[in-house]
Amino acid sequence: MLDLNDLYFFHTVSLHKGFSAAARASGIPKATLSKRVAMLEEAMGVRLLERTTRSLRLTQVGVEVFAQVEAMLASADAAAASAAQAQAEPNGFVRVACPQGLIQDLVINLLPRFLQLYPKVKVQLKVINRPADLVEDGVDVALRARARLDTDPNLIVRKFGETRSVLVASPALLETWPAPLRVEDIARIPTLTQYEERGEVTWTLIGPKNAVASVVHHPRLMCTSFDVLRTNAEAGIGLTLLPEFVAASALNRGSLVPVLPDWHTAPSTLHAVFSSRRGLVPAVRVWLDFLAQELPKLMLVAAPGGCAATV
Repeated sequence: MLDLNDLYFFHTVSLHKGFSAAARASGIPKATLSKRVAMLEEAMGVRLLERTTRSLRLTQVGVEVFAQVEAMLASADAAAASAAQAQAEPNGFVRVACPQGLIQDLVINLLPRFLQLYPKVKVQLKVINRPADLVEDGVDVALRARARLDTDPNLIVRKFGETRSVLVASPALLETWPAPLRVEDIARIPTLTQYEERGEVTWTLIGPKNAVASVVHHPRLMCTSFDVLRTNAEAGIGLTLLPEFVAASALNRGSLVPVLPDWHTAPSTLHAVFSSRRGLVPAVRVWLDFLAQELPKLMLVAAPGGCAATV
């Protein structure tokens, strides 16, 4: 009979695409992983991995065995989750990766309520402004806002709603430019952008009847923080492009007003990605359920029609 531990070691090496990476992630010595995978191949009588000095890949048989082991581990996780769910109250850790912009304007408002609802759940929130890798970054859930959803078969996507970015500026800045503004006038107005590259920046906007405009401009300020862009826009430094949920509070205060309200970016889907294995631990499950219930409410406030008057 096969040693189930060897199947786990094979899965770990395959998942991390190498013995060294698997050793770092699991804490199991590289030599042990190599020896046990070799023993598994000998017991099965097939080669599961093709090894070179620089890379490692699954053989065709290895791909099939990996899928079976993945299902086996999923069943084990499901059994553990069933036992955990028998407890009266969710507890444990949920490790979350989130871009700074989502934390500042959405997650920050939800965390206190979540932690009050589930006092035995602990949250580790990592600010990661690039696409987070669940394995490399050591997180259970990654929150993202993208036009295209992840297609990784090892990940599950849970959608919370759509948002888009809109042009906004301070009333004082707009008073210095003759009305009515046209989309081609944007390049002549001082701009602020999230892009970090110096020099020329292009905004792709969608307008009436799905017209598309590429606005080429040279921004005065470049920063990945939406908070910085919003604050400088409120101060009249320049016009900027902000997600609706980021701009909503300033639009409601009147410190920012919409510019060319018929033009905006293509919608992005706010979503979470997590492992495709069944049997999420209770802390992760209640976090996802909480976001699914609460995030759409916050996004509805920032939807078109819920903001200040347009110009």
